[in-house]
Amino acid sequence: MKIERASGILLHPTSLPGRFGIGDFGAESYRWADFLHVAKQKLWHVLPLGPTGPQNSPYQCRSAFAGNPLLISPDKLLEEGYLNRRELAKVPRFSSTRADFREVKVYKEGLFRLAFQGFSETPAYITFVKRNASWLEPFAQFMSLRTANHGISWTKFDPRIRANSEEIRFHKFLQYEFFRQWQALKSYCAERNILVMGDMPFYVEHDSADVWQSPQLFDLDKHGESRTLGGVPPDYFSADGQLWGNPTYRWDTLEQTKYAWWVERFQSAFQLVDLLRLDHFRGFEKFWSVPATRATARKGKWVSGPGLKLFREVRKKLGALPLIAENLGVITPEVEALRRGLGLPGMAVLQFAFGEDGTHRPSSYVRELVCFTGTHDNDTTRGWWTKLKSAARNHSNSQAKAEVERVKSYLQTDGHEISWSFIQATMTSVAQISLIPLQDVLNLGTASRMNIPGRAKGNWGWRYSSKAINSALAARLRSLTEVSDR
Repeated sequence: MKIERASGILLHPTSLPGRFGIGDFGAESYRWADFLHVAKQKLWHVLPLGPTGPQNSPYQCRSAFAGNPLLISPDKLLEEGYLNRRELAKVPRFSSTRADFREVKVYKEGLFRLAFQGFSETPAYITFVKRNASWLEPFAQFMSLRTANHGISWTKFDPRIRANSEEIRFHKFLQYEFFRQWQALKSYCAERNILVMGDMPFYVEHDSADVWQSPQLFDLDKHGESRTLGGVPPDYFSADGQLWGNPTYRWDTLEQTKYAWWVERFQSAFQLVDLLRLDHFRGFEKFWSVPATRATARKGKWVSGPGLKLFREVRKKLGALPLIAENLGVITPEVEALRRGLGLPGMAVLQFAFGEDGTHRPSSYVRELVCFTGTHDNDTTRGWWTKLKSAARNHSNSQAKAEVERVKSYLQTDGHEISWSFIQATMTSVAQISLIPLQDVLNLGTASRMNIPGRAKGNWGWRYSSKAINSALAARLRSLTEVSDR
């Protein structure tokens, strides 16, 4: 991947401010782009943009192709003439610091149905529907059937119920608006020399349009239920491993189709973003397969993935794509050989740098690398530091104490504004891309964490307040960016 030395900010659009209870593609997203531009950031890193399921995780979506309607801006629908000012006059009192997904879904769906009543098909809409028919039609049918079946899993759909044509059209309308609003925002970013970096989950949700439409591509039983599930085995961090609940792929069947579904998935992803991080990259080499009857990931086995074969087909159809391999955790030489064979940069996370293994320390970085202070799965840097110091105080001879001393020595800091010490270390490193969660730019604590892996509820809700980003903060970030030649 050829990209000039750059830095950027990790912020999912749901974390943007705004009066509608969740970040969206309205005015605050454009103000955010302006902030990035003034701060001389060249990248905006977002999490997957798909329609989320019951736990609101961007990594568990109803479709690998569709967009999340909750990101549609009601103000933009007003500008289009689908809504009137009276219909937006009484907005519920939502939290300004957390996304209340349940309440927002109820409120926004009501608005969207009002907007749909004022919608009439345009040439642009008809073109969109035709261009995206391969995934849009089944997705709209799937969502219509979910509504008619009161939200139960597709394996329990009543076969006597047929998809409702108006409901299908409603979901096509939502996708049209999502893509129209996002492309306008993405173009605004491009005009300011800001690229959007996305994130592609390795697996897809079982209760999704993808599995419903193409069950033959997934390891399912005759009733459509998963036979095996994806995850990772037990390790130092988790005695039981992690069981993600996603069905594994039938790679033999996918190979027979020349990986057509994956080719389309990559093609669709690059309509939304400029660069793409491949989550759980190691799964392309070998993946941990667990029988669906198991309660934990302990009793699984490693199974070979598609390796180079998949990427050869993708490149044959789409050319070389700007991809980044998420190669965190226990990574084998075979996985690294696959990554290097594809010429993909890997990742480093500074929060992992101060144990005895110095792999993630900037002194070990190479140019072809994307470094983070922390990812969406990490604590904020300030939260991480607070917990590390507490552990060091409570256990005087502990590993935590040694880690605290390494941080202080390596970064030459007393820990004051630890987030900015981390930002400086990644920015001034040799890595071609430096990415920082906005929480670290704002030096926020654990309460502002985006996700705690393994915790089923309460994730993904963090939002920043509108006044948190200002010209002084942009100037500080810009100064460090300039001196770091980014």
